[in-house]
Parts: sequence; C-alpha cells; structure tokens
Amino acid sequence: MNYGDKLRQTNREALMTLGALAFVVIVWLACGFGLAGLDIQVFHVPLWVIGGLFGTWIAAIICSVVLARLFKDFSLEDEEDATGIADEVHHG
Repeated sequence: MNYGDKLRQTNREALMTLGALAFVVIVWLACGFGLAGLDIQVFHVPLWVIGGLFGTWIAAIICSVVLARLFKDFSLEDEEDATGIADEVHHG
C-alpha cells in the first residue's frame, strides 16, 4: 500500500468513526427521548433512563467491535523510506 492509499484508508476510517458516532447519538435519542412518553418503570426508574444509559452503552460497544474489525493496521511511513533508513543504519 503506497502513502496515498494509506491516507485514503485513514479518511475512510474517520468517516466510519463519524458514522458510528451518528449511530450512537440516534440510539441515545431513540432510547432516551423516544421512550420518555411511556409510563413504564423498572425498579422505580423510568424506562427512558435505563434505555438512554444502557442502550447507548450497548450501541457504543457494538460500534467499537465493528470498527475494530473494519480498521486496518498499518504504518503511515513509506516502506521504501523505512527500508532505506534501516539499510543505512546497518551498513553505515
């Protein structure tokens, strides 16, 4: 992968991270404010509080797992530059 490909990959990963953030915010809005109209309580706690807390937490964990599988592990250094530097050090 050349340097341009690496930068394009980092841009894709940044966009995926923004998408994950948008998903977590949507889940928070749906589970928190979306459930606020219901008069349901669990252990004397309104359902919207539980949904807003745990629903958002679960959505964030799911996004983290998905992003960890989609992201690529690579160095931003050019391989040619790194190889040349290593050769200079060893052959000084």
